[in-house]
Amino acid sequence: MRVLVTGAGGQLGLDVVDAFAEHEVVGLSHADLDVAQEPAVAAAVGDLAPDVVVNAAAWTDVDGCEQDPDRAHRINALGPWWLARACERTGATLVTLSTDYVFSGPPERGPDGRLRGFDELDPVRPLNVYGRSKAAGEQLVRETLAAHHIVRTAWLCGARGGNFVRTMLRLGRERAELEVVDDEVGSPTFTRDLARALRELATSGRYGTVHLVNEGRCSRYELAVRALELARLDTPVRPVGSAAFARPAVRPTFSVLDTRHARLSGLGPLPDWEQGLADLIAELDAPPTA
Repeated sequence: MRVLVTGAGGQLGLDVVDAFAEHEVVGLSHADLDVAQEPAVAAAVGDLAPDVVVNAAAWTDVDGCEQDPDRAHRINALGPWWLARACERTGATLVTLSTDYVFSGPPERGPDGRLRGFDELDPVRPLNVYGRSKAAGEQLVRETLAAHHIVRTAWLCGARGGNFVRTMLRLGRERAELEVVDDEVGSPTFTRDLARALRELATSGRYGTVHLVNEGRCSRYELAVRALELARLDTPVRPVGSAAFARPAVRPTFSVLDTRHARLSGLGPLPDWEQGLADLIAELDAPPTA
């Protein structure tokens, strides 16, 4: 099977290339392929003739998107659309990544009285430009290509590239105390676990939209505290409300994704978020290989 991975220079793209190592995989970073340019996308997909395209390219700077909506739309909406059009012409399957930020939160409570996670049938109501651009990309893919997998995920953390966990570990070594928001609750997801699930999904033939995140839920504060504990850093962490930080983009306070559909269709579950975090910390602590 020939696999093309776009956004292969990012934290998820790097792990996706690793996950498909047993196949004929070609990874293209942003420097190799700008997905916002339709002629370049058409040429790359046409020349490589992949069986599967995994689109890990995105502009995930939420505040940056708020300040430059046109760029956000070009990359996060038009990019998946150009890929879907190219896949439709060549007969390839497209796996493209979306986000929990297409939801505004919170949903209604479940029978146990606890806020339930968003499932694939919940209506999207993004609060910010980033979420709107990703929701637009989803819809354009659905309208263009039958053989598509839209994968909503959240709070991505990997050993390579910038992310919340790596930032907390760096700040934990630099500062005497940290302040972390405790009123944003979501689904931490670890790129090694997600990449393996994407490999399974790509050949499943079960097209449509699916949520893939590590099991469980936590706040940003809880994630930071546990990351520092696992890294054996004793830096105090003080919980604060999100209002304490002036940011251009509004974030949903609750964006937990429900994974029932993935689990019952044989695509999971991914490990609990605490196990995924422990695996990430161990990978970050491991000595580099020659």
